[in-house]
Amino acid sequence: MTGAFDLAIAGSGFGGSLLAMVARRLGLSVLLLERGAHPRFAIGESTSPLTNLLLEELAQRYDLPRLLPLASYGTWKRTYPDLVVGLKRGFTFYGHRAGEPYRDDPERSAQLLVAASPENEVADTHWYRAAFDEFLLREAQSLAVEYVDRVSISDLARCGNVTSLAGERNGRSVRYRARFVVDATGPRGLLSRLLELPEIPWDCLPPTQGLYTHFANVGRMAELAESEGAPYPPDDAALHHLFDGGWIWVLRFENGITSSGVAAEDWFADELRLEEGEPAWQRLLERFPTVRRQFAAAAPVLPFITHRRLPYRCAEVVGDGWALLPSATAFIDPLFSTGFPLTLLGIHRLGRALAEAWDTPAWEERLRQHAQSTRDEAEASAWLVGGCYAAFRDFPTFAALSMLYFTAASYAEMARRLDRPHLASQFLLRNQPSFRRALEGHTAATRTGRPPAPPAVYTDVEPFNIAGLCDPAKRNWYPVDLEDVVRGAAKLERSPEEVRQFFERMGWR
Repeated sequence: MTGAFDLAIAGSGFGGSLLAMVARRLGLSVLLLERGAHPRFAIGESTSPLTNLLLEELAQRYDLPRLLPLASYGTWKRTYPDLVVGLKRGFTFYGHRAGEPYRDDPERSAQLLVAASPENEVADTHWYRAAFDEFLLREAQSLAVEYVDRVSISDLARCGNVTSLAGERNGRSVRYRARFVVDATGPRGLLSRLLELPEIPWDCLPPTQGLYTHFANVGRMAELAESEGAPYPPDDAALHHLFDGGWIWVLRFENGITSSGVAAEDWFADELRLEEGEPAWQRLLERFPTVRRQFAAAAPVLPFITHRRLPYRCAEVVGDGWALLPSATAFIDPLFSTGFPLTLLGIHRLGRALAEAWDTPAWEERLRQHAQSTRDEAEASAWLVGGCYAAFRDFPTFAALSMLYFTAASYAEMARRLDRPHLASQFLLRNQPSFRRALEGHTAATRTGRPPAPPAVYTDVEPFNIAGLCDPAKRNWYPVDLEDVVRGAAKLERSPEEVRQFFERMGWR
């Protein structure tokens, strides 16, 4: 390959492949580089309504019709029945105390179920990344994206308006040339290493470590905790076990595999000796009897993977001839599944920049805007997650803080769907000054040992609460009720009749 591509993208996970497809639809030549080979294991598997809406918008804007069915569970199953998926009806949380079994009580004060959809047909999904990423890669190749796997890039050199990428593939030296390079390789990725980009620690996040793998034969919490009358089957969700010092995720796929792992603060990870892998996992289960029961018959199907440092933030997002995707700029935590929408928002920004400013004097300014938005959105996520970690030891405080996320997420989704994107132009409503103050104020107070009373949080989010959240009478079970959105229509600058007409067009009931 001697000619210069318009765009070289390092990393062929979902973000790299999606951006490659967008660029090809815009008429650019694209080189997609992969250090490994597909199919391969990847972490980050659980979507959300905003994730799927952003994917739907990409598919529509850039004429990628084969991606549209992936935006909801029902259309995915009908269109691609052989592509492994998991059903995600909502977010399920259980609070645990070390050494004690989980206990229900009449107020459900140690559990929280927040539905994301009224039925399976329009539900969210868990992406089985080995299959999903390979599917997206093949789609990119069908659009004439040039793909090279098993390549190790060891040197970058900028000369004029072209970057040379040199390295090795199958024992032979290789060199590629591109006018612009995008890093989609994740935290501490290719450009971070080769350009020696400095890392900035997060002061609002605790240092955390991770341990995870895939399992077979994981039990269901519906058999171990109250679930009769729940807004959805609690295991058909992103299920979280919370405790002082961290949390465990449980994500089910329909091939019998369950993704599970723990994100733990350093002090707790060191107690467990998390770096030892499976023995540490067993020690973790011993701490929490009900989780141990859920995993009594479970067996890992892949080796355990450990991460000594989960949070990450790169000091630079763009430079001369290059840019990072949000996934390569920062990593916060898997909590609330924020990584997918942040990456998709970045792809939207870069896609619009390529469409409107490529080869124009406005290009550098659009990159600067991408960098600022990427930093701001990561920071908002870090504020939220840092406050929630501090609240894990007290489940009612966590449940109250979580309303900041669920209020913002539901409001943002409906604002975009109802053609009012200016109301939620930034992630976690950072563009709304009152909401931003509430998020930063309540999470900072929690981190410094002064957690807010739940009613204070509920009052602050009320101007954006269009999903019937924050209602003590619901006792921590929140179904989807479309009439809540109708009643909140004015908050979205719409009339109740306009909202009802939208639901009729969508076929939502």
